[in-house]
Amino acid sequence: MGIAQGYATLGQVGYGDRFDYASVGSVANLAARLCAEAAPWQILVTQRVNAAAEEVVVSRLVGELTLRGFSRPIRTFEVSGLDSAKVSS
Repeated sequence: MGIAQGYATLGQVGYGDRFDYASVGSVANLAARLCAEAAPWQILVTQRVNAAAEEVVVSRLVGELTLRGFSRPIRTFEVSGLDSAKVSS
């Protein structure tokens, strides 16, 4: 799984009875690229997502991934689960 945070355009693409729901934008592309890099059952997230969730998840730095369509390497983290000591029910 790949997770990125940012702005995207969401909506129906198509016409009449033949349409689909889609997201368009660099953040959707980034999430798809992270998903392609992830191993089975692995969750890869961007630095922005990790910073927003670091208080409740256990994560580790994977490194800088060079992803197609992006001019700079993307700092990537693997999320392995919730930090039960920090999460209250």
